[in-house]
Amino acid sequence: MSRTESLAGYLRAQARKKLDRVELRDGGRNARSALALLDATVYVESLDDDDPQLVALAEVGCFGPEGAGDFRAHEEVDRLIRLWEAGEPRQLLAAIRSALQGSPA
Repeated sequence: MSRTESLAGYLRAQARKKLDRVELRDGGRNARSALALLDATVYVESLDDDDPQLVALAEVGCFGPEGAGDFRAHEEVDRLIRLWEAGEPRQLLAAIRSALQGSPA
């Protein structure tokens, strides 16, 4: 599986979780988050595996040893995704990279 497919699959699965989540009085937070994650999924699917953003994520350990495996959501990434409600897909990828800067891979 390519980096693109792996990351897009993760983001799509997280969006589905948000859509399935029912919380009284969430003010539409889960719906906004799901839409933002689906937007990011479509964006990631448009990237080539050697796109600089995906290479940067590989360098911080998101795709396993030597950047050749499936996307691995570290605790920091899971926390970021849980809270992500809005923003450009590019910003999400940059936020993932920033969250992992200096974290053990």
